[in-house]
This record gives sequence, structure tokens and C-alpha cells, in this order.
Amino acid sequence: MRTKALIVDDVEMNRALLCEIMKDNFDTLEAADGEEALSVLDRLQQEIAVVLLDIIMPKMDGFEVLEKMKALGYLDKIPVLFITGDTSEEAELRGFELGISDLIRKPFKPTQAKKRVNNIVERFTYKNFLEDKVDEQTHALQEQNQILIEQKRRLEEGNVKIIDVLGTVVEYRNLESGEHIKRVKGFTEILAKYVMQNYPEYGLTEEKVAVIASASALHDIGKIAIPDNILLKPGKLTEEEFEYMKTHTTRGYEILSNIEGIWDDEYRKVGCEICRYHHERYNGKGYPDHLIGEEIPISAQIVSVADVYDALVSKRVYKSAFEKEQAFQMILDGKCGVFSPKLMECFKSAKEEFEGFATSISVPHIL
Repeated sequence: MRTKALIVDDVEMNRALLCEIMKDNFDTLEAADGEEALSVLDRLQQEIAVVLLDIIMPKMDGFEVLEKMKALGYLDKIPVLFITGDTSEEAELRGFELGISDLIRKPFKPTQAKKRVNNIVERFTYKNFLEDKVDEQTHALQEQNQILIEQKRRLEEGNVKIIDVLGTVVEYRNLESGEHIKRVKGFTEILAKYVMQNYPEYGLTEEKVAVIASASALHDIGKIAIPDNILLKPGKLTEEEFEYMKTHTTRGYEILSNIEGIWDDEYRKVGCEICRYHHERYNGKGYPDHLIGEEIPISAQIVSVADVYDALVSKRVYKSAFEKEQAFQMILDGKCGVFSPKLMECFKSAKEEFEGFATSISVPHIL
């Protein structure tokens, strides 16, 4: 607790007078010059409630002391009052510019000086109390924010783990290697970042891009409900079988819609969008709902391109892998369905990254 008053004056009688005036409210400390005052402040700054400072002193005058105190940050916690016989407006102005709280001119009335000092100290004490409270509350909020950040991180990790588990189930059910999901996630993330950068109207952020990329692993979750004789058929599907295979979109949507309470709403929403709509096409000739244009959620539009590209550059039992350049051109030419012109512009920009990523984890993939 601050209980001391530091009185700085090169005249001993002046110090004695001020000590007598202040003794009822403070323990008094004395310094005969500026250097001695700074030495006392260096040792006892946490205990000093006020400094009564003369201007004209040997070695270091009051202005120099103020400048040092300001540089050391003392003036934020300790009020300084000039006690001076200098009546010039210039001295007063310079003092306030350097940070004094008040000025008492000599000769002064003891009662008046005592009251002004007490008022200044009370104001500073209250100010310091409020600042300390703000600091405490800020620290508490920062700690709470860190807790929330950690909880969010753990929740996101949980969301990703749930998605990865569900995606892995599909891979094993579909007799795939697991690389398909990795590649689709990678292509999705690359394309989504270009959409975020070039088309802000979609409202994508880095966080949303991460959610879309993670949830892309669920695009074929509905295949776990498709019978083996259709899902694992090595040859071309009949028209009836293909119609049944197409239901993996709505079946996946139903599966995810019924999973509640174990993952974040945003992941669930995006996962459902991707499941149901990743085979929709921009001209309305996709399935299951024949959505047109921007009726298709942007998450599903992005995953559609990623999924088609991976299907083209990957080897299947019924086809060989296309060369990356050929696959790229097939998508641009609409040979795999019509996609958004905006996405195609992003796809062009992402060409090298798509091809680089495909090469980095190119493992033959069988359906």
C-alpha cells in the first residue's frame, strides 16, 4: 500500500515544513536533490503515494527529475506536485506537459497545500484501483478466452475425428484404399482457398474452408447403405442399378441428419450439404434434386469438382487413369457435367496445385 510522501527540495527548512504539514497523512521521505530523489524512487516506488518536487535544485532540477520519472513509467502510478516559487507561466506549462498533477506556489498556506495534496492522492489512488481492477478483469478474460480457444480446438478435433471415422467406414465398405478421401480433401481445400480469395460473395473464411475440406470426407457416406451386388459390381451398372446407386446422396444425407449431439452444428450442416448435393450440376442435370446454379451450396459445388477430378486421374477396375492434362480439360469442356463458371476460373488458377497434389499422393485406387 502506498503510504509515503517523498519531499524533494535542496533547502532543509522547506523540507522540514512540508514534512510537518504531511505527517498526519503520510510517512515522509526526504531528498535534497534530483539524483537522491530518483535513488529513493528506485528503491521505494511501490510505497510512495506522492512526490512534492521543487524545481530549482543542484545536480538535477525538477524538470529533469520529471523527465526521468516519465521515462521510467513512474508518473503512471505516482502523482507529482511542483512546490515552487517560480511564478512564470512557462514553468507551469512545461511542468504540466511533462506530467505533474498540480502545482503549489510558494509561499503557500499549510492547510491549503495539505488539502490539495490529499485530493490529488485520493484521485490517483482511485485511478490506480480502477486500473488494477481493469487489469485483473482483462487477465481473467484472457484466461477465459484461452479456455474457450482450447475447448474450440478440442471440439474441432472431435469433429474431424468423427468425420474421419465415418469416411473410413465408407472406404472399407467400398473396398477403396483410403487415398480417395485424402485426395478429395486435398483438392477441396485447394479449390476452396481460391474461391475464398477470388469470390468473397460466398462468404468463405479460412475456418469455413477447413470445415468444407474436412466434411468432404463424408461425400460418399451413403454408400454404406448400397447393396454389395451394386456397390462392388466390377462392370457397368444397369440403368436400374445406377438409379439405385444414385440414392447414396439422399441416404447419406439421412444418415448425417440423424446424428445429433456429438458434433458441431456447422460441421453437420456442411456435411449434409456435401452428401446430398455433390452430384448436382450447375445446369440442373445432376441429382438428386436437380438444383440449378447457385441453388447448389458452394460446399457441394467445390467437392463436386474435387471428386470428379480425382475420379478421372485415378485408376478404377473399369477404367485406366486419365492423364492430368486430359482430366483438367475434360472438366473445363463440360464432359463430366457443367460446373459454375466461377469455380472453373478458380480451377484454372489451381491447375498446378491440383496436379502437384495428385502426384504427391498418387496411389492407384479401385472402385
